[in-house]
Amino acid sequence: MILTLSCPDRPGIVARVSTLLFEHGANIVDAQQFDDGETGRFFMRVVFTPGPSGAAAVRPGLEALAEDLAMDWTLRDPKARRRVMILASQTDHCLADLIWRWRQGELPMDISAVVSNHPEASFPHTDLKGIAFHHLPVTPETKADQEARLRDLIAATGTDLVILARYMQILSEDMALHLAGRCLNIHHSFLPGFKGARPYHQAHARGVKVIGAT
Repeated sequence: MILTLSCPDRPGIVARVSTLLFEHGANIVDAQQFDDGETGRFFMRVVFTPGPSGAAAVRPGLEALAEDLAMDWTLRDPKARRRVMILASQTDHCLADLIWRWRQGELPMDISAVVSNHPEASFPHTDLKGIAFHHLPVTPETKADQEARLRDLIAATGTDLVILARYMQILSEDMALHLAGRCLNIHHSFLPGFKGARPYHQAHARGVKVIGAT
């Protein structure tokens, strides 16, 4: 099972979470955590094997802990396949790579749809056979309406995760908040973590020392 959580930072969070799992016979196999000095929030991801009573037995304790720590949390089975929507513009190399890896079984997910602000004919070299494709054109004047249609499509398809695969549109603040925690951006630069103009300046201000690709 995978437990992810976030809450206001305070001493003892790791101890309380690990103690709770230990008390239910769970075995922690991986744990990562960090605190964000800018927001004052603590984040943690724990992979564990449930004890004899099963994963469900941990939920009441997590609910009580969440109330005490003002904690947001999710608990999921890593074997459960996520429904993924891929957004792309005209450049298709990221889209094609994701689809190829999915067809090879490397990415254990279900593609709910491919969505683009350009028509399907813009991807003549990408194998979209058997994948639902939706063309949602956008202009500065229609951006709000287009994002509303996109939100409706995400809900209608039961999408768990949205991947921006060279989707060359900056999401509005409302859309970014709507997708908080369930959106990934594949890009060659800082844009995944630093939205909008002057991303390198934003990164420098945050103290980033290493650059790379997502």
